Amino acid sequence: MTASGTGRSASGTGRSASGTSRSTSGAGRSPSGAGRGTRTITETSELTGMSAHTLRYYERIGLLDRVERGPDGRRRYREEDLAWLAFLTRLRTTGMPIRDMRRFAQLRRQGDASAPDRLALLRRHREAVRQQIAELTDCLGALDAKVEHYEALTARDATGRAG
Repeated sequence: MTASGTGRSASGTGRSASGTSRSTSGAGRSPSGAGRGTRTITETSELTGMSAHTLRYYERIGLLDRVERGPDGRRRYREEDLAWLAFLTRLRTTGMPIRDMRRFAQLRRQGDASAPDRLALLRRHREAVRQQIAELTDCLGALDAKVEHYEALTARDATGRAG
């Protein structure tokens, strides 16, 4: 199972948390070689699109496990952290409330024994996302109809003035 707890890569595509397939070995290395294979909070922020404040907040509220620190005391994010952050981003994008994300993170820390509970939580959320997609599809249909109406009206007005 991956760091996301889903059995798939965090992005769902087999790509890294940044959405690219490039290797990150040694990336984020300081000139002295400290933090080998890790990233600073600034690099992590750039890769994830999350602000440094959000990264610290996620750690503070328990969404993100305590991030390792380098010899200089600064946070050093590992690839596993990036994968987990990518999954958390997907949960937020799909509208999962922070309280449910926190519950999922708590269950994840319990290991495989909590898999049934995590599965149930994800199934509930998946159903909510499907309902939201259906509602948005209906709304999109209504918008399409209005756009067609106004395009036809605009074309008729343009033709009437030109003729």
